[in-house]
Amino acid sequence: MLTKRQMLGGVVGLGLIGPATRAKDLSGDLAPVHDPCIIKDKAVYHLFSTSQLREGGLIVWRTSPDMVTWTLKGHVLREFPKWVTDAVPGTRGAWAPDIAFVNGRFHLYYSASTFGSNRSVIGLLTSPTLDTSDPAFGWKDEGLVVESDAHNRYNAIDSNYLIAADGKHWISFGSFWSGIQLHEADPKTGKPKNRLKKPKNIASRPMPGAVEAPVIIRRGALYYLFASYDFCCKGVDSTYYTVVGRSAGVDGPYIDDTGAKLLDGGGRTVLQADDRWKGPGHCAVFEDEGVHYIVYHAYDGQAGGRPTLRIQALNWTEDGWPTV
Repeated sequence: MLTKRQMLGGVVGLGLIGPATRAKDLSGDLAPVHDPCIIKDKAVYHLFSTSQLREGGLIVWRTSPDMVTWTLKGHVLREFPKWVTDAVPGTRGAWAPDIAFVNGRFHLYYSASTFGSNRSVIGLLTSPTLDTSDPAFGWKDEGLVVESDAHNRYNAIDSNYLIAADGKHWISFGSFWSGIQLHEADPKTGKPKNRLKKPKNIASRPMPGAVEAPVIIRRGALYYLFASYDFCCKGVDSTYYTVVGRSAGVDGPYIDDTGAKLLDGGGRTVLQADDRWKGPGHCAVFEDEGVHYIVYHAYDGQAGGRPTLRIQALNWTEDGWPTV
């Protein structure tokens, strides 16, 4: 447990560098939240998360002036574009959104599937602004990004977009099956350069181990791959936890602090359950004013397992590993 002195910056004894910052004391509309992603635009924080059609819309949208107090703004879509329901009959939810700013437009990726199936698609919406009062605002359907079916050994959900130090663009994705996949993306479209090319597998676990929800960030000369292991969506019985590995290149190999490859089921634990918060995972990692934050959902044991938004600062050990 951190002492007050350590929380205010006395971090030498912990082997940390940078500010040892406690979890944010969030307020406002924090639940239900599954699979959050976050971006900042014009001093406003925007958070998008999974939703089901029965909730009255698709892709829940929340905003905050300070990353602490959150207000429900509504939903991004009233219904799926027709191409989505044609591709995945029976889909009822837009899952695992990811938000990025690419070539002057906000790119909002989302997944459509059904539980237990890898007949899945990742779609893309774009807008020049997130300010709904701006006449230029409007979500444009950009169509299919990646798809999968029973012929593939991967599942096209849970996407994450990255622009690397060398200017190359990348899309990672994956859930269960053979794990996390990676495509190089076309900067002009935000989609794979060659959608027909087999993606590269960058993280996997022996069955029945589950791995999904990749997030890749760059810090210094290294790339860090965060992923969620085990099982979500079971309330307080969820076994989700979050791990990380790192690599000199976006395409791996990603290695944990013991030298184990994420391709072989390795991973340094970043988030795990405590007495109250169960199944912490499906994170986004967001840098703001020089501090990295990990944004995720966890099931609140004091509220019947309600999936709830959590935000914590990441600290970094002297040898370059993130910790909360």
